[in-house]
This record gives sequence, structure tokens and C-alpha cells, in this order.
Amino acid sequence: MGIIKSDKLTYEYIIRDEEGNVDSIKKAVDEVSINVESGQFIAILGHNGSGKSTFAKHINAILTPSEGTMWVDGKDSSDYDNTWDIRQTAGMVFQNPDNQIISPVVEEDIGFGPENLGVKTEEIWERVNNALESVKMTKYRSKSPNRLSGGQKQRVAIAGVLAMEPKCIVLDEPTAMLDPNGRKDVIKTITELNKSKNVTIILITHYMEEVVNADKIFVIDEGKVVMEGSPREIFSQVERLKELRLDVPQVTLLAHELKKAGLPVPLGILTKEELEDAICQLF
Repeated sequence: MGIIKSDKLTYEYIIRDEEGNVDSIKKAVDEVSINVESGQFIAILGHNGSGKSTFAKHINAILTPSEGTMWVDGKDSSDYDNTWDIRQTAGMVFQNPDNQIISPVVEEDIGFGPENLGVKTEEIWERVNNALESVKMTKYRSKSPNRLSGGQKQRVAIAGVLAMEPKCIVLDEPTAMLDPNGRKDVIKTITELNKSKNVTIILITHYMEEVVNADKIFVIDEGKVVMEGSPREIFSQVERLKELRLDVPQVTLLAHELKKAGLPVPLGILTKEELEDAICQLF
């Protein structure tokens, strides 16, 4: 069993009318089964309202399944006794870092989580130092989070999760509120954590360029997994992604249009370098 495994996970919520009576029941997640191995970088894609964020909240036991099962490091998330362990195993980073940063000084905020876990003071500061170094924010440790850019705040939020030493970090659209430079910084940070620290990464996003280096992509639509595969396998299917109201990386789209125009360009090009090589091969 992988570090994260769901089996036919379903989550339903009730829609009520103006009088408060039950109008209908909607499945936000519909029999989703995925398996994530330790150390993988997994991306979950889907348009707004597809169910991807609802699914992500099950990994941290914020939500529990209406039907089916979610296991986190072998523990059933539906068992309340497992909640504490699950939240130590799988940390969560949300879209708005201001909702996670609660202390007036960066280093105090990062130490807040370990302190709540009962970690000894000496080890807390060791974890804070390591987390700051991991996200390249050491020189900002004494700053107020309010004086940081959006990208820097998000890196502080990631450091706060890292200090709790989770095996897995779930990031729910962490770059949605950031400018392009902030997005690059955050993606670079989590990619380095995955490669150097072997932290399992589950990234929920709608920016396609952010997931070209993922080990595997799951595409969710109307609560169901409708596509899964490597980035190259997924982005080779441009027309299918358009049907699902999703974009593809710009360089992939350009290669797709060149192929439609009759040029023998390979499917699933993911980077500018790959496109340059493919064009050079034509001449």
C-alpha cells in the first residue's frame, strides 16, 4: 500500500432549499481510487468545482468519506483515533497563506506547529532552522509576515508544515494568488523538497506548467478520475483536455498546432528545449 491510498472514495453533501428542506444530494467526489507511493510528486488537475480540493481535504482528514476509504500511511481516515497521526503524516498548504500564518514573526510562526506537538524547545529551533533553510527564507526569520511578498508568505506557510516533519505535503492551489515570479519560487521550493528530502508532494493546481515534472497526473471531472498518466501521456491529449475545460502548457499547445499544420512534431512536448530540438530535427 502506498503512503496515500483511496478506494472508491465518495463524498456527498446535501443541498437544501430556502426553507431548509433537503433539495438534493450531490456527489462532490465519486468513487475515486488512487495510490500514491512514498516520495512521488503527484499532480491533481481539474476545472473549478471538479472535486479536486474536496478530495485533497480527505488526505488531511479535514473531511471523511461518505463511502469508500482513505488510508494515509496505512491508517483509515474515518477512524477518529487516527486523525492526530494522519495530520502529522500529511501536512496541508492552502491557497491563501494569510489563513495559515498566525504569528507576528516568521520564526515563531514556523515553530508554532512543533510546539503544539509537544516537541522539546531545543528540537523546535532545530526544526525551524532546517525548515527556513529548506525554503530559502533564513534571512527573513525575524521579519513580520506582513512585510513579505505573496510568494514569500507561501514559502513560510510551507516551512510551517515542514517543521512538523510530515512524510507528505498536500498543496491546494498554493500559487493561485501569486504573480508569475511567486509561482516559480513556490514550485521550485516544493520540487526541491521532493527531490532532496524525499517528501511526497500532492499538488492541486490549474496552472499546467507547474506539473510538467510530476511523476503522475490525475485529472478529476465531476468528482471522478477521468485521466491518469505521466505528464507526457496526459498532455499528448490536447483535444481531450480542452473537452474537460483545461489548458495545456503553452509550448505543448504550440507543438500541437504545428503538428496539425502538417509538421512531424512529436506528441506531448513539455518544454521549450524539447520543442527547439524537435524543430531543429526538421531541418
